[in-house]
Amino acid sequence: MRKINKKELNKDSILNHGVTILMEQGYHGTGLQEILDAANVPKGSFYNYFGSKENFGAEVIQHYIDPFITQLSGHLQSADTDALGAIQLYFDTLITALEKNQFNGGCLLGNLMGEIGDTSNICQKSLQSAVRRYRDLLESGLAKAQQQGTIRSDKSARDMADLLLNTWQGALLRTKIEKSSMPVKQCCQDLLGDYFKP
Repeated sequence: MRKINKKELNKDSILNHGVTILMEQGYHGTGLQEILDAANVPKGSFYNYFGSKENFGAEVIQHYIDPFITQLSGHLQSADTDALGAIQLYFDTLITALEKNQFNGGCLLGNLMGEIGDTSNICQKSLQSAVRRYRDLLESGLAKAQQQGTIRSDKSARDMADLLLNTWQGALLRTKIEKSSMPVKQCCQDLLGDYFKP
């Protein structure tokens, strides 16, 4: 196993704190000094790692989505469930986490899409990349489910992955104002449990 050096640990710490603070306060509501204080690193280090707040935001986006991609991949690679079951199980774990967190924060991607998605070119590209990576993984899972005969084949896996992702993001926004998991549960039930079925 590769040994992680202090510089990588510091950068990782800044990114971890960045995810937490940006979830709580948004991009514009977060100052660099706040992040540096939380991560306990000097300002010069920040600029060595990221160069600018925009570059930092772009890296935070990728850092945020990575665990979700790893988690979804793990479910899809599990031998215990079919692909549709794996996708449903994955979303069930997300819903449980939302309930445990009392629906605070929502999704950093969705939050940043609304806040800076059309004002920062660097962050916009990172958001597009994160969404594509996530959508492509969902697409591969849905394509596998099509091969297994558990979901319809008259729609493309790409179109269904886009629909699932778009509906999930909208439902997540509703959970924030409703303080209820009903919107995300309805999203999963209506799509995975009904519309996507053969």
